[in-house]
Formats: sequence, C-alpha cells, structure tokens
Amino acid sequence: MKRDFLFICLLSVLGILLLACASAALNHIQEIKYDAMMERTRNRPIPSGKVTKLQAWVVVIILAVAGTWLIYLGSGLSGALLGLSAMFWYNVIYTYLKRYSAYAVIPGSVIGSIPPLVGWVAAGGSLSNPHAILIAIFFFIWQVPHFWLLAMKYGPQYEVAGFPVITKVYTRRLIYAFTFIWILATAIIAFMLPYFGVLNSYIAAFGILVSSVWLVFQFSKLYTKHETEFNPRRYFMRLNLYILFVVVLMVTDQWLV
Repeated sequence: MKRDFLFICLLSVLGILLLACASAALNHIQEIKYDAMMERTRNRPIPSGKVTKLQAWVVVIILAVAGTWLIYLGSGLSGALLGLSAMFWYNVIYTYLKRYSAYAVIPGSVIGSIPPLVGWVAAGGSLSNPHAILIAIFFFIWQVPHFWLLAMKYGPQYEVAGFPVITKVYTRRLIYAFTFIWILATAIIAFMLPYFGVLNSYIAAFGILVSSVWLVFQFSKLYTKHETEFNPRRYFMRLNLYILFVVVLMVTDQWLV
C-alpha cells in the first residue's frame, strides 16, 4: 500500500514537472520578440537561434501530453484538469495580461497555488477541504513579493521590451511598503498552518514561528535602507529560502509528531 502511494506521488510530481516545462517552453514561443530585447532572456534557446520555433512546438506538445497523462495516472481526471488549468492560466491569461498591466502578477499568482492542489488530490484529499484552501492561499500570496522583487531588479529591461512594470507606477519606497505588506500576509498565513491543523507537530509549529519572525524582520529593513543600498536579489533569495523551509516542514511534519 505504501509503495503504491509513493508510486502515485511520483507520477504526480513528474507530471507536474513535465507540464510546467511545457508551459515554460510555450511561453518562450509566445515571447520570442520580447525575450530578444532583454539582456536577461536574449540567450534563451529560441531568440538565440539554438532551437527553432517548430522544434520548440514539438517539445511543448510532447511535454504537455506526457505531463497530463502522468498527472491523470497519479491524480485522476480532477488532477489532470487542474494541471491543464494552470497551464491555461499562465500561457493564456497571465501572459496576455502582463503585456498591458503592471498588476498582472496578482492574478498570475493563482498559477502557483494549483500544483499543491494536484498533490492534494493525488493523496486522496478533497478540494473543498479547508486545509487545501489554506495551502493554496499560502502559495498564492508569497508569489506577489517574489515577482515584485524581480521587477525591481530587472525593471529597466522589462521597460525596454515594452512591458508595464510596477516601478513605473509607484516610487520604490511605496513598492517597498507594498512588498512588506505581502510578506507580512505570507507570514500570517504560515502561522495559520499549525493553528488550523495543517501542520501538527510542535517542531513544525516552532519552525514556522521562528522562520516567519525571521522573514518579517529581514523585510522590515526595507524601511531603513537607502534605495542605493537595496539589493533585490538578496531579498529574493531570502524569501525563496523561507518558502523552501516551509515546504520541507509540510513534507516532513507527519514524521515530526
């Protein structure tokens, strides 16, 4: 039984990975013109000429079909539909919106909340379970500051490519404030994971408490730093490290009880 469960999990994880790769490859096709304009992306396979558009389409189709099939085998029809909905949301809705709105990252963050739900379904859970909803909210919220930190680092390149960026809408001080609010919201939702029983061990609860306080403290420094001293990449890595730690706690919680 345990072996079957692990096999199902493996199918779902591989399926999500392949579908995410398909979505990323399709995005490369969609944004060839824009990628060629930005230093950060001009060396990607298609704009650099290493891969043709036709070859990229073949890769997209193979990865999408294989990924969807694996998710279906591991998570059933509902999991496969969730995976495809994430791809649709990213490649159709978000990719379109970000060409016209600096706020596209907010609806775009829905994409990151879907893969955990695929895993939830694969494990036999219901999408109406409050725990699943709370986990999805957590993965939704943290992505907004994640992408805004990228925008602060690569804003000028996005502008050259014609994308509307948050740095052209607000001053950096205001962006710092908005980013801190989203960080605070991320920490609050993380506190709710043990409070509402998503995490059950005292070790995981303590880990959430300490890491969340650390995260909020780190980002509170945004108010004391001069703009020339601010390093978006450093804060970007700290946020990613925090999320990785929380995910590890989620995965290992049952063995920490």
